[in-house]
Amino acid sequence: MTTVLIADDQPLQRFGFRMLLESQDDMTVLGEAASGGEAVRMTAELRPDVVLMDVRMPGLDGIEATRRITAAGDRTRVLILTTFDLDEYAYSGLRAGASGFLVKDAQPEELLSGIRAVASGDAVVAPGLTRRLLDAYVHHLPAHTASATASDPRLDSLTDREREILTVIGRGWTNTEIAARLHLAESTVKTHVGRILAKTDSRDRVQAVILAYDTGLVS
Repeated sequence: MTTVLIADDQPLQRFGFRMLLESQDDMTVLGEAASGGEAVRMTAELRPDVVLMDVRMPGLDGIEATRRITAAGDRTRVLILTTFDLDEYAYSGLRAGASGFLVKDAQPEELLSGIRAVASGDAVVAPGLTRRLLDAYVHHLPAHTASATASDPRLDSLTDREREILTVIGRGWTNTEIAARLHLAESTVKTHVGRILAKTDSRDRVQAVILAYDTGLVS
């Protein structure tokens, strides 16, 4: 059973999310938070698998709340909810430790699959969605990213093949695409991805995408 905390300052929005999530046999809502500070406190108390975090929250905003939740080191993962006109917040949320993000008007199936992916520690959001969002948001990356080089010390422990795979992860390739284009078995790709995440201390695939941009492997 996947446990979820809904963090949104709009009562009707929270109600809609609760109705959707509780219609699923494999999900249950542990609580609702109407502010960032309340989300941090309730996460520490309830330890949900996933926090659905709205960016715009009164007091402590969703970005800082995400940073505090992930910094605590618990198993809880954060899925940011945003809108396309808040693109810079979406990127900031990922940098703060969120495991992914979705637009608030996402289809119910997309939201549910996103929650399940985050809870399982898998690909978080579909790589194809990551690709489309990064294509839209890349011009909002911090200025220092453009001048970063692939000599970043965070890459030092990677083999040439792992660096190559991290680069194409940053371009949004799925494991199937990586396997086909690099002529590898998909199981081998999964092994490489796991090692990349471990060596670079990336929480998940989305964090690896950010690393690829931060270090200049992808521009």
